[in-house]
Amino acid sequence: MSPTDSLVLPRGRLRGVIFDMDGVLVLSEPILAEAAEKMFAEKGFTVRHEEFHPFIGMGEDCYLSGAAQARGIPLDPVADKARTYALYLELIDGRLGPLPGVLDFVGKCRRLGFKTAVASSADEVKVKANLRAIGLPHDSFDAVLDGMMVANKKPDPAIFLEACRRLGLEPERCLVVEDAVAGVAAAKAAGCRCLAVTTSFGRDDLKQADWIASGLDHAPEAVLEW
Repeated sequence: MSPTDSLVLPRGRLRGVIFDMDGVLVLSEPILAEAAEKMFAEKGFTVRHEEFHPFIGMGEDCYLSGAAQARGIPLDPVADKARTYALYLELIDGRLGPLPGVLDFVGKCRRLGFKTAVASSADEVKVKANLRAIGLPHDSFDAVLDGMMVANKKPDPAIFLEACRRLGLEPERCLVVEDAVAGVAAAKAAGCRCLAVTTSFGRDDLKQADWIASGLDHAPEAVLEW
């Protein structure tokens, strides 16, 4: 039985909620940056955390290559990403948990009968590890998508359009929860409404969203009532 079976949908147009993962459900970007810093250090380069910030939400390929290109650092896209993930999986042990309000908000979506999905630009290995670490494994959602499932990453709307397709819903009936500028742009380009949380970027950066909150623990009631 799916998370939304045998539940009564409320009135209104909203029928599905699509969550980005990093910065929405869990704050793992600082640990990813730590792993990336270690990977670059092994190559003989010092890269600071803030150098990855412009590429948050665009997937690990862009996260690593963007910082490398800005500094003129040679990068082996396959081997260096694999090494970063190996370091990341070591570093997250005992350090990840759901962000405030996440479990209550996801639970409320289920009780209201909304279909739910995760749509992350991260690779499958990271999505699985993070969801497991915060107590929301794959079967907590009706669909889970990772960045390897689409050719074009955010701000392209492809991953959100695919999430809508897998939920069997039109984009205009879905709410996307995002924390990144690229993710908000992708959600709006897909035709979804968007709640932005200020985990990674400020309100001024996220003003394209329909609603903005500090986190899911402070999400306006209106986001699930339209």
